Amino acid sequence: MQVLAKSTGKRIMGRLPKGSDLLEALTGICQEQGIHLGGVRAIGAVSRARIGYYDQAARVYNFLELKQDLEILALMGNVSLKDGKPFVHAHLTLGDAQGRAFGGHLAEGCEVFACEFELTEYLADEPLARGWDEPTGLMLWTRG
Repeated sequence: MQVLAKSTGKRIMGRLPKGSDLLEALTGICQEQGIHLGGVRAIGAVSRARIGYYDQAARVYNFLELKQDLEILALMGNVSLKDGKPFVHAHLTLGDAQGRAFGGHLAEGCEVFACEFELTEYLADEPLARGWDEPTGLMLWTRG
């Protein structure tokens, strides 16, 4: 284990606009606020959703489109750099009117009905960036 961040910087809490794309809005806030390393959490609801599942054997993401009203039971993730820009990587658990849960990788295509979020900036000596990881086929953390 390697400790990367030893203290926190900005903590931002807010509400996303109705109709916005959940992933794009969170990424935009990170860009506007200059957050390059951090954590993200959110609760609320979406009018439709798109979540991904990584097929480890095929090394591709498969996406599930949910065209219904859903509660955001939990969104948790992190912020690092990808191609020199803030990149939000989050997982999302959603619930429907019957109490069923759906979960996966947050993807573009989640339309916000209401969303309250918290972003926490972490301070580190050097940035944490994403790079190609051959064993998994994913863009995983490397050092700046």
